[in-house]
Amino acid sequence: MREMIMYQSSGENELFKEQSAAQLPQISDDAVTVTVDIDAGKTYQEMDGFGASFTDSAAYLIHQVLGAEQRTEVMRKLFDPQEGIGLSFLRNPMGASDYARTVYSYNDLPEGGSDPELARFSIAHDEADIIPLVQEALRLNPELKLMASPWSAPGWMKTSGSMIAGRLKPEYYGVYADYFVRYIQAYAAHGLPVYAVTVQNEPLYEPQHYPSMLMLPEEQREFIRDYLKPAFRQHGVAAKIFCYDHNWDRLDYPLSVLEEAGADVDGVAWHWYGGAASAQSEVQAAYPEHEVHFTEGSGGEWIPPFEQAFSNVMRTGIEILRNHSKSFVLWNMALDEQNGPTVPGFGESTCRGVVTVNQQTRELTYTLDYYALAHFSKVIRPGALRLESAASHEPVRSVAFRNCDGSIAVVLFNDGETPETVAVRLEGEELLTLAIAAKGAVSVRVGGIEV
Repeated sequence: MREMIMYQSSGENELFKEQSAAQLPQISDDAVTVTVDIDAGKTYQEMDGFGASFTDSAAYLIHQVLGAEQRTEVMRKLFDPQEGIGLSFLRNPMGASDYARTVYSYNDLPEGGSDPELARFSIAHDEADIIPLVQEALRLNPELKLMASPWSAPGWMKTSGSMIAGRLKPEYYGVYADYFVRYIQAYAAHGLPVYAVTVQNEPLYEPQHYPSMLMLPEEQREFIRDYLKPAFRQHGVAAKIFCYDHNWDRLDYPLSVLEEAGADVDGVAWHWYGGAASAQSEVQAAYPEHEVHFTEGSGGEWIPPFEQAFSNVMRTGIEILRNHSKSFVLWNMALDEQNGPTVPGFGESTCRGVVTVNQQTRELTYTLDYYALAHFSKVIRPGALRLESAASHEPVRSVAFRNCDGSIAVVLFNDGETPETVAVRLEGEELLTLAIAAKGAVSVRVGGIEV
């Protein structure tokens, strides 16, 4: 017997509303305006998961500003697969990012100092807020995967002498590789395996107002091939290595790294702040044995609420998955009423968190990013295999998966200006027929299917 659960968003006051099969109105065949056909014989990537980042700021807001009951509630709603939306992928900064209360690494020294033995290495900073939350997330969702990305090496390893701007000095390549190993070992000691790392967040962007480090493709491929991967092998570190970790508009960067260091790289990480998601498929076609991951996309005030912002996450999320990504990760898990905290001197922040924690009132609110992400994470579970899907009307966007339990998950977004009545068919057999509002989203999971 088939079991079906559906979640529907049709406006700002109608977000991610749950419906059962019994609640769906009966729709005649002649009312259908669009068909979505799923071909279970054509399969693509296996999903790792969906999520966001416990930046220093996000972890502080959830762990320290919220009260115990609110903290329990938000963690459950974020990570619990049954009672929440089942987020299963974290991409955390290794040290300070732009969303941190201070600029810090795990080996900070007075100006002019150096510590090539990493004798003063410590993750004490993370033990205050970040690690307890990751541990709780893993308890709520044992399928959680943790990824780590640095915004900068410790300042003393760099040409700038600072965590802001500059490049990694060649004489510290080996030391920096050991820094990664120490981080992974320290997290493992807290019961937190690191699934993957990227070498550098946005390596082609060198802002002067928050931690950053320029790393050209020839530098990155040398660091991975000659230092990082050998250090992982030497210490028995199983974490995957993803290159690039930047926008869709510079395919030359990951292609260059994979050409020279492909044997030591597991995949490519992408952001959405430039270019199109099709870049993921272009690189994947050239290197099909390498994984595709989408590791950062922030919502924010530059995309006006409501419709454009919600639509952006739905539209782009579907395209990210249709272009082979095994993950879909937004940015800050939480920000405050000022879109912060940010590092001193950052200026005005326009980013939006998955949740908002008001530092003045301690009010907790779930943003439209939470509900958009929920449309994916609630029905597409870790290990799900993407299936071919095609709509008869281009504005209706779709992505379909087969979960490990055999259920079929479908996420639909009507990018058009008029409502549509959509019939979803699997191997020619109708799964369900439903109405989708203009700019509305539907996600559905249907069980009890034999394919």
